[in-house]
Order: sequence, then C-alpha cells, then structure tokens
Amino acid sequence: MKNLYPLKFRPIYKERIWGGDKLPKLLNKNYSFARCGESWELSGVQDDVSVVADGFLKGNSLEELIEVYMGELVGEKVYDQFGTEFPLLIKYIDAGDKLSIQVHPDDELSKERHGAYGKTEMWYVVQADEGAELISGFNRTIDRDSYLIALQNDKLENLLQYDPVKKGDVFFIPAGRVHAIGKGIVVAEIQQTSDVTYRIFDFNRVDDKGQPRELHTELALDAINFNHHKQGHTDYLPQLNTPVELARCDYFTTNLMHFSKDTERDFSKLDTFVIYLCLEGSYSLSWEEASITVQKGETLLVPASIENFVLKPANGEETKLIEVYIE
Repeated sequence: MKNLYPLKFRPIYKERIWGGDKLPKLLNKNYSFARCGESWELSGVQDDVSVVADGFLKGNSLEELIEVYMGELVGEKVYDQFGTEFPLLIKYIDAGDKLSIQVHPDDELSKERHGAYGKTEMWYVVQADEGAELISGFNRTIDRDSYLIALQNDKLENLLQYDPVKKGDVFFIPAGRVHAIGKGIVVAEIQQTSDVTYRIFDFNRVDDKGQPRELHTELALDAINFNHHKQGHTDYLPQLNTPVELARCDYFTTNLMHFSKDTERDFSKLDTFVIYLCLEGSYSLSWEEASITVQKGETLLVPASIENFVLKPANGEETKLIEVYIE
C-alpha cells in the first residue's frame, strides 16, 4: 500500500439565504451560484463527506480513507474514539447578511435527541466590514422565563451581547452559548462534526417562497446557557514566526501560524492529524518523502503518519495559517 501524503479536498459550497460574494476574492473560491454562505473545506458530515482533490487518492472520500488507513491517517487515539467519522468540520462562512440567532446542544443532549455529537466551535475573523458585529451570548444573566417573554414579544435582541469585530478577532463558542454572525463578516470556523443547530430567531425573514424558516424554540430551551460571559472574543498576541494559541478545548486545539521563514513542526508526541487553513500568502510543506505547494484559500490535511515536516513560505513572503489538531 502506498504511503499517505498531505491531502487537499474539493470544497463543498453551500448556497444560503444570507450568503455573500466575498469568497472568490478573499480565498480564491469558485462556485456557480449567487449567494455562497459556506465553503466546507473538510467534512465528515453524512451526505457531505469531503473528497480528495489530487494525488493517487483523488476521488476517494474522507470516510473511505479512514476505513483503509485508520490511525495512520487520523491517529490511533482519534480512531479509537471516533472510528470512521472524522471528528472536525472545517469551513469558511461568508455572511452577506446576518445569520439567524441560534444555539447548539452539547454532546449529552445531542446524543440523546439526535444520535449525534454536540457542537462547540470557534471563529477566526478573516474579513469584516467597518462597523460589523456579531452576537456572543447574553448581555446579562437571565432565566428561562425572561428569555421566553422577550422571545414572545420580539425583544430577544435586547438581551444579547453584541461584539464589534475586525480582521483577526477570535471567538470561542462552546455548546449552549447563543450566537450569530453579523452582516459583512467572513470567518473560518472550526467545530465538532455536527450539523445540529437550533434556530431561535431569524429577524422575521422569509425565504424566496415567502415562507419563514423553521424555528426550534422548544428544542433550544434545554440547550441554552443563560449565564452572562463578560467577554466574547479571545485575547491573544500575534507574533511573527512563533505559533500562537487561539483556542484549546477537549475537541480541538488551534494555533495561528504567521511566518516568513522555514518553520519546523514536530507532532511525534501527539498522535494526531493536523489541518492547515491558508489565509494569506502561499507555502510548501516538506516531509521526508516529498513536498507539496499550498495556495491561499486551500486547506491541507496532514496525516498522523507524517509526524515531522517543515512549512516554507513562498519566496520568503509572510504567510498566515490556522493550524488545527486534537490533543
């Protein structure tokens, strides 16, 4: 059997009522419809499983690869826990309009109701229009009754915490936190593999057939954390040529890799796959057997079997990546 190599996958584009038109210019995406809300870069979600874009494994699905290569691809501990289901969903979101206000259940509630994992996620802001903002939790601690009264009286927005956003901001959204991405924002989203979303308010919008989208008021009640969290965004200090941690939780660890010189990475002690989202510049990844070139907007999955490698910026230019793995 041939050795594994770093893998690129075909993006899965999602048309959305709130979608925008920024992904082609910002991240070199290419789709055929007007409003693209999401580009799924790496997915193990049923009916939306990513397919390899190049190399001798071209045309094979991520699920098929895990069935064949198992821990060699994802890491032994990851395979023991998740089997052939890839544990993360990686996507870009282009909010041409504000998204619905929503919440995701945690693992326990989601497994009980849907036989699925919960959804803890994080956002890295790739671009934001001037004055753009998003919602992260409540602006004060409330209870179920006050929440329901506000919802019934079309006053929910008065209870929510609005955060102004700019390029480079990071937001960690644990399961249970009410949230929404505002108009004019593009984010990279790293999340658990789950498509379970409870929509609690959609600004009274209707679809192209004049129908309001379904709300999940009752389902959401047991999922919502009604506590106030003073700060929605994550503080971090960007550094050149030094990995900077953005988020660490039971489900994923993410780092910002901003580099202008060759950067060695050693994952021999972690037994995990590694994902790179290329936000700016381009680079090559070199390992013992070969190297691969990655352009802006492309996402790369490095198999667990490749434990040591070097990231080399093209022509010494500054390159910015998000690095994702499981500890």
